[in-house]
Order: sequence, then C-alpha cells, then structure tokens
Amino acid sequence: MSEHKQIKNVLKQSVMLLYLSVIVGCASNPSDGDRVDSGRSDCISQPSIRGYTVLDESNLIVSASGRRHYHMVLHRRAYGLRSNWSIGFKSPTGRVCAGFSELVFDNHFEGDSIRIAAIRQIDAEEEEDLLIRYGRKEPEYEHTPEPRDVKGADVEELDPDADDESSRD
Repeated sequence: MSEHKQIKNVLKQSVMLLYLSVIVGCASNPSDGDRVDSGRSDCISQPSIRGYTVLDESNLIVSASGRRHYHMVLHRRAYGLRSNWSIGFKSPTGRVCAGFSELVFDNHFEGDSIRIAAIRQIDAEEEEDLLIRYGRKEPEYEHTPEPRDVKGADVEELDPDADDESSRD
C-alpha cells in the first residue's frame, strides 16, 4: 500500500512540475505584435536605471548608466502611461528582467503594475529608429541638390498646326 502511495505522489509531483513549466514558458513569451528580434533577453540592474522614454503604451526606451539603452516591451498595454509623470520597476532580485519584473505606474485611480515581456539592449542607431518609428523624433531628410544645367540635345518643339497643313496636301 505504501508503494502505491509513493507512486501516486511521484505522479502528482510530475504533473505539477509539467504544469509549472508550461506556465513559466508562457509567461516569458511576449504577446504583443512588437516582439524582440533576438532570442535573448537582457536584464538591467535596477540602481543603474537613469531615465526612460515612453514610445507608446507598451514600449519604452530605458536609459542606464554607461550610456546603455534598452528597448522594453510590456506584456500588455499600460493605458495612461504616456501622460504619466513617473514610473518605477519592481523586481525581487534587484535586476529588471523580462518575465518576472514589473513596471509600476500611477494610472490616475490607483497604482498599476504590468509584467515586462521583453528587454533588449540597443545601440544608438536602433534607438533613433525606434524614436522615429513611434513618432517621438522627426527623421532627418537629406536635402536634394538644386538642379543644374546639363549640356545635351535640345528638344525641338513641333508646330501643332503643321500636321493639319500636311494632311491637306
């Protein structure tokens, strides 16, 4: 009887472990259309965070010490985030990482927190592309040079009345 009980406990634990693995796997996948391109996800040391730029309700650029910048994608939209004066990050480890860290902000009624779906370190060019893509910066256009005279064959204009005279002959 005790052997049967042990097998039953092992099966219960196995099922529970499988269930938790599926939940953790689903929690770490971004569900929004803005998925991070690379398969890796970066973490940010919480004390190194210096500022942020809100791109839209689910995308931010986070600035950290050492001139590092990160594209952060939230698990769901944070309505009111654009007009918010301050946000914070909640993490149990002191490192803000995708999957288990949260963005905390005041949504005008009460504090709200949203899980972070993805974080990826970006370079200056990627940062500028994101700012342009989300309308936070105007693209720089190259000015086209003024047209200049080019020597070539002159075009002779034909007299439209000349066709009428030749058809009369």
